Amino acid sequence: MEKVLKCILLDDELPSLRFLKMLCEQIPGLEVVRAFNDPCVLLNEYKSLDFDFCILDIEMPQLNGFDIAKELENYPIVFSTAYKQYASDAFDINAVDYMRKPISLSRLQQAILKVEQVINNRQTDISPFAQFNTNKGKAILYFNQIDYIQIAEVDSRDKTVFLSGGSSILLKNISFDKLLSILPEQDFIRISKKEIIALKIVKFFSADIITSNILDEQESAILFSLGESYKKSFLEKFV
Repeated sequence: MEKVLKCILLDDELPSLRFLKMLCEQIPGLEVVRAFNDPCVLLNEYKSLDFDFCILDIEMPQLNGFDIAKELENYPIVFSTAYKQYASDAFDINAVDYMRKPISLSRLQQAILKVEQVINNRQTDISPFAQFNTNKGKAILYFNQIDYIQIAEVDSRDKTVFLSGGSSILLKNISFDKLLSILPEQDFIRISKKEIIALKIVKFFSADIITSNILDEQESAILFSLGESYKKSFLEKFV
């Protein structure tokens, strides 16, 4: 693999989780970002993690693998389970693969190759623009026009997009997760609970502050705060 693939794992049975993690660590070019044994913890933490796909168990207490897959709908999903009866349901939601336990290294490698193909296909299909619902109707936004995006002041469900040249536009009822699934991953990064920025605007950065190349009305550089939970993924963009 040319690019390191990053995954998160979920299995409520610790022996199975440890074994799956061990297998993953034997595949060159594959990195396990986090291994979870509690689906609720995964839901609370995944937004701050930088990963490409997920390997999920299905039968778990509280939430099952399909519940998690719905939340992670923008990520390729591989299911890992001891049960065969869920296979049709898994492929109904476009799972990349469905592995039966006990999993062998060669079977896992097959699944990873499928994931890699899905991700590569997505990257080649990237459009330079997307259509959004705004307060003035539907609008086409070219990604290279966007400088940064913030939660709207009046309604947090809406997002204000600040464009090159100083203008802005209000997107209606769209989440940051949905935006990140649309925006080119290599060009945008979430830096806090309230903001996404385009990498092109970064001029300097420290542990907590990003200095942009955009000037405010007083001709001073606009500064952005880098949230603690987002530092790792931000810094990895510049490695």
